[in-house]
Amino acid sequence: MSIALRAWNTASKLPLGDRLFSIGMSVHVPYFGSIRPRVLELGPGRCRVRFADRWRVHNHLGTVHAIAQCNAAEIAMGMAVDASVPPTHRWIPIGMTVEYRAKARGTLTATAEFAPPSWPQETTDHTVDVEVEDERGTITSFAQITVRVEPRPARG
Repeated sequence: MSIALRAWNTASKLPLGDRLFSIGMSVHVPYFGSIRPRVLELGPGRCRVRFADRWRVHNHLGTVHAIAQCNAAEIAMGMAVDASVPPTHRWIPIGMTVEYRAKARGTLTATAEFAPPSWPQETTDHTVDVEVEDERGTITSFAQITVRVEPRPARG
């Protein structure tokens, strides 16, 4: 079990635990803090992340900036993959394709979901789909993020 998943399983049972976990995640990966994400759900192959519509994440049109949505998609994908990959492996995103489907306003939720494979002993690439939707359920963006997963090199 990954350190992040173990921390989530502990924190999510506490009052305000999801907020504490989300702050800790943003401290560990400071760039993610730019959208003030809140992890709502985390498990192998699934993660939901929410972030609020604030002036700081707006574009020149007054809607939520596309890259803020990409950040949320990357957080959801990364947490879902991290919760799925065994400690003998490591992962890194190597590509992202994004479709912007609607103007984004209001609080948004990014959901990454995939069926975790049995991770082979060779390097493999996997694509994780992430939907970002508004409070009405309208999908504002859709991302496909390719992740390279490989065994950790032997130490020593």
